[in-house]
Amino acid sequence: MVRYVGIHEKGEFSLRDLLKSVKNRPDFHKTGALATFIGVVRGETRNGETVKKLILEAYEEKANEVLDNICKELKKREDVIDVQIHHLVGEFIAGEDLVYVVVAGAHRQNVFPVLKEAVERYKKEATIFKKEYTIDKTGALKSHWISENKTKQSREKNDSSI
Repeated sequence: MVRYVGIHEKGEFSLRDLLKSVKNRPDFHKTGALATFIGVVRGETRNGETVKKLILEAYEEKANEVLDNICKELKKREDVIDVQIHHLVGEFIAGEDLVYVVVAGAHRQNVFPVLKEAVERYKKEATIFKKEYTIDKTGALKSHWISENKTKQSREKNDSSI
């Protein structure tokens, strides 16, 4: 059974699953617009380092609760039919999908602001942790934890052993 929101192990949930879950809703006939955000692994940091891989972990119970609450709150907006946030965890390389956010609404003007808010809120509120493995300009391998609540310049931990 597919959850309508939450944390999934890499490979357990896809964009196709997301669209199917939205379109199978009994009230989908009210929908006139779908807006989707797909977050992917960027292959380069803001400092020009190559991203070798990301490992994502979550405090799953709390993250599911937070994501569910965000979706429930945003579904209360005028003419919003559905809001879903599905975040993947596991090991990822550049270009792979990390997160899917979808908003279904009666009209396009209803979906875009809600989509933006859903993305900004999950990044700030959900207990999802990223460890980024990079190769700097000198060829050195590094790893560090990234907090979604802070910029990359204020990384919480940096360890140079991989």
